[in-house]
Amino acid sequence: MNRACEKTGLDTSRLEKMIEALELQLQQRSAREVSSAEIGELVLTQLKDVSEVAYIRFASVYRQFRGIDDFVSTLETMNREQEHLAAVS
Repeated sequence: MNRACEKTGLDTSRLEKMIEALELQLQQRSAREVSSAEIGELVLTQLKDVSEVAYIRFASVYRQFRGIDDFVSTLETMNREQEHLAAVS
């Protein structure tokens, strides 16, 4: 998360609060073990609301983007979701 948020203007204290919230969310689960996939998706959910750039950076590593098509696909999905939210509001 630190690397994904570098040079995005995201305040360090906000990043720390996001991490604390994620940790708390995971601790409140009844399951003792949590997969790295679950953690990755939770991080992406947090980053999507805070910084599109950080989201794309994290997603590119977490989802192992192999080329420009992966970036474009993710950006198109984000745009569709934003358009849907705008239409609902």
